[in-house]
Amino acid sequence: MSRNTPATLLVLFALLLLLAPLGCTTPERAQQQDIDPSTPIKVACIGDSITYGAGIIDRGNNSYPTQLGRLLGENYIVMNYGVNAATLLKQGNKPYWNLNQFKAAQDFQPNIVVIKLGTNDTKPDNWKHKDQYKPDYLAMIKTFKDLDSKPTVYICYPAPVFPERWGISDKTVREEVIPLLDQIAKAGDVTIIDLYNPLKDKPDLVPDKVHPNAEGATIIAQTVKQAITKR
Repeated sequence: MSRNTPATLLVLFALLLLLAPLGCTTPERAQQQDIDPSTPIKVACIGDSITYGAGIIDRGNNSYPTQLGRLLGENYIVMNYGVNAATLLKQGNKPYWNLNQFKAAQDFQPNIVVIKLGTNDTKPDNWKHKDQYKPDYLAMIKTFKDLDSKPTVYICYPAPVFPERWGISDKTVREEVIPLLDQIAKAGDVTIIDLYNPLKDKPDLVPDKVHPNAEGATIIAQTVKQAITKR
């Protein structure tokens, strides 16, 4: 048997270098293996006035979905489908189900859906239908999961209220909505994004007691970004 010469070993080493990348998969690619890497990942932000950016100066640039888009970068397209006063409850005074943005979000065929609804549901006229909150939420999760794009769905704890305004109640958010969301997440097999605790000690970022300002929206955007990218 002949010995390998240095030149032969060099050729073999070069071939190994060329072939090695063919079997490699980066963690990012593994997580997104069902998404064409040449196509931006589409994120639909579903919600009420806090998602919309009510009360924020220069909402177009400073709402949480817009800030989220900047944080995620050019590989993502983030759309703001928030609507002032919207409720998750179908029997609420402004059901998200009946709004044009609900259909538009479905037509968008997102890869990721972030739902933040529940704040307006705590108003007494809405929360009298609280027994429907869980089934209505599960129905919305299913609506998005059944899209052709098969998105990953996240649901959010509402932001804190300091402590009540316009009938919106922090006590109801803490003691009733959040525990229900824990049940919904388990039943619907979705992940919760906690937007309550990052803001609960920052009343100065919620000047009207309900709507975070631009700095508060930054915290929401950062929290959502960390959840959907796991970093």
